[in-house]
Amino acid sequence: MATEKEVSGGLGLEWRVTVPEGSSVKMEPEPSWISRTWNRLVELGSKLRSKVSTFGKKVWKIGADSPRKVIHGAKVGAALTLVSLFYYLRPLYNGFGSSAMWAVMTVVVVFEYTVGGCLYKGINRAIATLSAGGLAVGIDWVASKSGENWEPVILSASVFLLASAATFSRFLPTVKARFDYGVTIFILTFSLVAVSGYRVEELINLAVQRIATIAIGIAIALSICILVYPVWSGQELHLLVSRNMEKLADSLEGCVEDYFMKSEITDAKESSATRSEGYKCVLNSKASEDSQANLARWEPAHGRFGFRHPWKQYLKVAAALRNCAYCVEALHGCINSEAKAPECMKKHLRDACMKLSSDSSKVLKELSSSIKLMKRSKSIDALVGEMKNAVHELQNAFASLPNHLTQTTASSPMESTEGKKNSNISIADGVALMEAMPLMTIASLLIEISARIQGVVDAVGTLATLAHFEGIRNEKSSSKVQAEEQEDKALQEV
Repeated sequence: MATEKEVSGGLGLEWRVTVPEGSSVKMEPEPSWISRTWNRLVELGSKLRSKVSTFGKKVWKIGADSPRKVIHGAKVGAALTLVSLFYYLRPLYNGFGSSAMWAVMTVVVVFEYTVGGCLYKGINRAIATLSAGGLAVGIDWVASKSGENWEPVILSASVFLLASAATFSRFLPTVKARFDYGVTIFILTFSLVAVSGYRVEELINLAVQRIATIAIGIAIALSICILVYPVWSGQELHLLVSRNMEKLADSLEGCVEDYFMKSEITDAKESSATRSEGYKCVLNSKASEDSQANLARWEPAHGRFGFRHPWKQYLKVAAALRNCAYCVEALHGCINSEAKAPECMKKHLRDACMKLSSDSSKVLKELSSSIKLMKRSKSIDALVGEMKNAVHELQNAFASLPNHLTQTTASSPMESTEGKKNSNISIADGVALMEAMPLMTIASLLIEISARIQGVVDAVGTLATLAHFEGIRNEKSSSKVQAEEQEDKALQEV
């Protein structure tokens, strides 16, 4: 039997069900649609607040980690504010009219994060606008003298020929690398001026106004980009190559430590993630290095980077470094493979492998410091000599590995019968050699990495000669040299 009564307030119904034992069970009423809607709104509001908070934290972190990005945004805003005065102020607007909008567009498309990028786009746009505008005005004059019937034919043919030739030129490697943006602007400007000139009577005045406003936009963008907290592409490339050397050195040393000292590392996974995978930055930075080297050629002399600084040599250093990184990647894959060598074999080569990785890492770090400070290293020859000695030690330990395997198998409980001793040892040797293959591969890769590091040493030596790195003065005390190096590091970081 069930009874029904109305709940006070009229919000719902309460049900009581009498069970056979005589007691009753109270059943809660279902929430109304108003309550459900309100709960959903509260839930959506909570999710939205959480997403906004997460986004705000990410934005704050980016700004805190790299204040120059915040400054770049302010610089772009200041440039657009200045160029917009040509619209807001009546005297300036009367002088340029609606063509002032070209100045605003120029600032938007020309202003880049680095000085090299801004100069690259600004100079390309200026040259392309002048050449295309002058050529379009000249062709329009010739077409206008040919009569009304031939004028559209000549203009159309000129647009077809020049646009086709300019577009094809973008496939040339030199044009693609240095003048791709300028060719695009040339096609755009020539087409607009040539096509609009057919319906505009005073084409020269229109071309002059647009060229003038574009020149104003370029001048404002370049002035703010160069004079207000400039970011130089050359310096970014210089520091990128130096940082990549440090990351590769840490990656090499971290890989070997994680393999041979896993039992002594409290958090092997965290160590591997933070150190041994740094080689990926070296492998993935080629596009950035090429772009920065190309933009650095457009920049004037600044700081310690004089006119005609050997930016191409940085790419050769980076290529030699990337050549090492490929071996480190193979080393990392071999270390993380499923096949594992026995601990007794690892102990036999552990000291030699760790010493070679440590000495190789020291060479890379010394080269990184030499590039960062733009000083010739006084200890690089000694470090390279230690690395070569470590290679010989590893080769000797590697050569004695079969004897070690024979001794290990001979002392194993496999020889229960004297008559079967020799056959058991030979079988065990084969099995042990198969188990030692990952370890032998790791040792071989370490020797190959040390050989490729010699290529990095040679490339950095050439860079030091071409860039006129500062030499070490013998009369300076070591403490004074260290103090100057710390001061140089602080200046580079600023």
